[in-house]
Amino acid sequence: MKICEIETPAYIIDEKKLRENLEILHSVEERTGAKILLAQKCFSGFCEYPLIGKYISGTTASGLFEARLGKEEMGKENHIFSPAYREKDMEEIAEICDHVIFNSARQLKKFLPILRGKEHHVSVGIRINPECSTQKDHAIYDPCAPGSRMGVKASGLDDEILNEIEGIHFHTLCEQNSDDLEITLRAVEEKFGRYLRLPHIKWLNMGGGHHITRDGYDLEKLCGLILHMKNTYDLDVYLEPGEAVALDAGYLAATVLDIVKNGTETLILDASAACHMPDVLEMPYQPPLKGARRLCDAAGEIPEMKDTYVYRISSNTCLAGDIIGDYVFDSEVRIGDRLYFQDMAIYTMVKNNTFNGIPLPSIAAMDEDGEVRLVREFSYEDFKRRLS
Repeated sequence: MKICEIETPAYIIDEKKLRENLEILHSVEERTGAKILLAQKCFSGFCEYPLIGKYISGTTASGLFEARLGKEEMGKENHIFSPAYREKDMEEIAEICDHVIFNSARQLKKFLPILRGKEHHVSVGIRINPECSTQKDHAIYDPCAPGSRMGVKASGLDDEILNEIEGIHFHTLCEQNSDDLEITLRAVEEKFGRYLRLPHIKWLNMGGGHHITRDGYDLEKLCGLILHMKNTYDLDVYLEPGEAVALDAGYLAATVLDIVKNGTETLILDASAACHMPDVLEMPYQPPLKGARRLCDAAGEIPEMKDTYVYRISSNTCLAGDIIGDYVFDSEVRIGDRLYFQDMAIYTMVKNNTFNGIPLPSIAAMDEDGEVRLVREFSYEDFKRRLS
């Protein structure tokens, strides 16, 4: 079937764009020898793991369930980091993960006997805090902010920790270019360079937030930075992008159920920001919409509009602030029309919910010829069994 035929609401993964992203990431691996891992916290559409696994080196997880998913569905390198691990999870984590990264010395010391007790080798790492903020727009995503709970500062590292680890991990970026990585690496080298030179330190993990597949991203600088760290410290280098894997590689299809005129013309959809694209409210941001443009430009200015139609787009939840944004259309929108939000593969399926009893969108995939196949539908039973 075609995208216009699928019942809404529905997420549609664009395999053509997904492959284009993966080819870029694979080229970075080939040019530098770095290993790129899918951050499943951003995109866990495991129906695409066979495709993804052809291009990059594996997966990284934020907890046991993601680690199991990566192991079962991709079966390549399987890494994990969590701010804190539960005791009942660590035995299985130690069985299925290649790298286990800790956020504190206390947790590392607590669980090290379990990791050392396995017949196979588990590489242990510690997350560091370079104390170097590069966030300009999204303070909520700044792990280097004062009082951050993320990572060990240089003053907190001692020989007892250093003697037990094989790798160092940092994650400081969010939707950023390689110039911010360069700034961060200067701080890492200044504060932690002497530890990277220890003979038993084998790898450096630069975390996620690298917008590698975005138009205008400086790939040359990224590759130069990776090679600098590899060659200077004789280390394996890992990157853990999530967005870069599935950036612009999906849509959320929705239908206009009603139009409310109350000073503003508001389109009521069968899709919701709160339920189906939570980052719209959390970041916040306004997603691109096929066939329309945002009312305000990047500077917040409202352009001159002639022969256009302005609509506020909202949903059928009871949350008054469940608003996706104000958009400009070149033609009138009517009840029953379909809308297609873009860049809806990332931080959507992994974060959606059933607030108000709103159904979860179906999941579909569109191949390179534009043919759409239904991957999964969700029913009342999926809603019910989450509650008791």
